Amino acid sequence: MSPLDRDRPPEAGPIRPFDFPEVASRSLSNGLDLRVARMSRLPVVSVDLFLRAGEADLDAGAAGLSVLAGDALEGGTRRRSGIQLAEAFERLGARLEVSTGWEGTGVGVSCLADRLPEALGLLAEAVLEPAFPEDEVARVRERQLAAIRQRAMDPSALASDEAVRRYYAPGTPYARPLVGTAASVESVGRSHLEGYADAYYRPERGGLVVVGDVAADEVAELVEASFGAWEGSPPPPRVFEAEPATRERHVTVVNRPGSVQSEIRIGHVGAARDDPDFFPLMVLNLLFGGTFTSRLNLNLRERNGFTYGVRSRFSFRGQPGPFQVSTAVGADVTSQAVREIVSELERLVESGPAEEEVAAVRDYAAGVFPLRLETTDQVAGRVTELIIYGLPDDYHHTYRDRVRAVTAAEAGAAGGRHLRPDELQIVIVGDAEEVASGLEELALGPLEVVKA
Repeated sequence: MSPLDRDRPPEAGPIRPFDFPEVASRSLSNGLDLRVARMSRLPVVSVDLFLRAGEADLDAGAAGLSVLAGDALEGGTRRRSGIQLAEAFERLGARLEVSTGWEGTGVGVSCLADRLPEALGLLAEAVLEPAFPEDEVARVRERQLAAIRQRAMDPSALASDEAVRRYYAPGTPYARPLVGTAASVESVGRSHLEGYADAYYRPERGGLVVVGDVAADEVAELVEASFGAWEGSPPPPRVFEAEPATRERHVTVVNRPGSVQSEIRIGHVGAARDDPDFFPLMVLNLLFGGTFTSRLNLNLRERNGFTYGVRSRFSFRGQPGPFQVSTAVGADVTSQAVREIVSELERLVESGPAEEEVAAVRDYAAGVFPLRLETTDQVAGRVTELIIYGLPDDYHHTYRDRVRAVTAAEAGAAGGRHLRPDELQIVIVGDAEEVASGLEELALGPLEVVKA
């Protein structure tokens, strides 16, 4: 092929070797799972403390409480105000980072390696001695309520929230937004956060990940000094089944009169993180709607010009998270876009993927894997995954080999087990007067129009 031949894409080069850092593991006397990985390229270190304090363990009346508690950690400790705590981290060239999800809460900090002792001390103080001052609780509560109100007005968030409510049976945690509802958040006060932190911010079933220019034995001593006296176990995990709301295909239009665009969400209950089909499903999703050259994007964007982009995704969680296709299109092409999405999914399930498609996305996934592990923060996040989902210690060492071992037959079989076109819940946020008749003509299932 000539170097100037633009009629054929360049061939993929060989996969470059990559070694995930070795991770030293030990369990502290209080049950905290300590993982340390040495990366000596730069004199920096990242610390991630994972707590079994997630939204999936809360009932509907307390929804959003774990998110609120995590956000309020930056408000100060029993020793320092919020400003003093921020200044203490700033003097180390660091900043406290808190994120809360369905499985738990992560509290992290990055700093120069020689400042690790002070950073660990401050991290322990923030998590073990939160003050939850009234003014800070009020501030984060109002911010969370504002986010909830904003979601109700934003077409994209509204579509996503309505979709999961249609996917999951009532009462399932995944059927609600991660941030909770106005009813569950508006009455939360300091005592609720104190009680929650006292119950859930405990070391057992949690983990501490340290990645950077550090030695495992030295880190263990520092962690024992800062966290060794911490003890206790959080409440047992909530047991629930991620059951679908219905097994029948259904179309819902959330009416927003005057909308020139339609937000489309199409999906159903998907698969859990520990499902044996994880790698085949990941590969299958990449070729279906997970990359720019996916079937969905080539159809809706390139051939038909319906959208700037369309994506599909399996949200792998402790229990089966949603499988969902997401896009936004003009109101005048809404029914055509829905038709193409459903048709593409039906073809994928009926015929399976082609071997060349699977080979291309296998190489892509294996090739980009090292690019997402260039910093201590990125590696710490991956190691924390091992703790959250109970994955084997060699999981990331064998990751690329397992991706590249997926065959077209395996990917197609996994799709047959986990993709169910007849059970799709089709949610459109848009102008019902403009889009409803075209959707009815598709005869995909009963159509319901609801108010925004």
